[in-house]
Amino acid sequence: MVEKGYPVSFEIAGPAAMFTRPDTGSSPVSYPAPTKSALKSMFECVVMSKEAYFEPKKVEICSPIVFHKYSTNYGGPLRKSGTGNFQLFATVLENVCYKAYGIIKAYQAPHSGNNPQHKLQEVFLRRIESGQFHTTVFLGWKEFTPSYFGPLRKNTSVDSSINLIIPSMLSTMYSRPTEGSLSPVFIQNVEIRKGVMFYAQ
Repeated sequence: MVEKGYPVSFEIAGPAAMFTRPDTGSSPVSYPAPTKSALKSMFECVVMSKEAYFEPKKVEICSPIVFHKYSTNYGGPLRKSGTGNFQLFATVLENVCYKAYGIIKAYQAPHSGNNPQHKLQEVFLRRIESGQFHTTVFLGWKEFTPSYFGPLRKNTSVDSSINLIIPSMLSTMYSRPTEGSLSPVFIQNVEIRKGVMFYAQ
């Protein structure tokens, strides 16, 4: 893979978010911060490419970490056969705000005037500025839509009072950034220092 990257950033805020810890079972609990794959999904709601992809590098948490109970009627494929909807209880985040930073990478070096990294970066920046998205952006769960999604705002800043360590955190679900097979990867002892979290490679 090509190591040179093209920088991209965005800000997202909303009344609720859910970045599910896989070890919490039928009553899921959110991580205190977005996973790397969640930020990648937000980017891909704007634009996708099979030749290049967004790799998150860090996130700034710009609001206090507050959990609250949430319930919803679940009718998805994980319910028992022959049963109707059932009530799902979860612990989600409320009133979130994040500034995400990353780079655009590609599988192959540019050739014959084709630069997929530059193209993906340019399309993303143009669309996020104009509010033109491929699909509705969401904060972990699709029902948690943002109140703001766009370029970084000057009137929001990192909450430097947040300092904690996440013992184990899901990094990615797939073997490659696009068109990969299921292959979960976890990172250990992820530190949030003064409201900033870096994603290990």
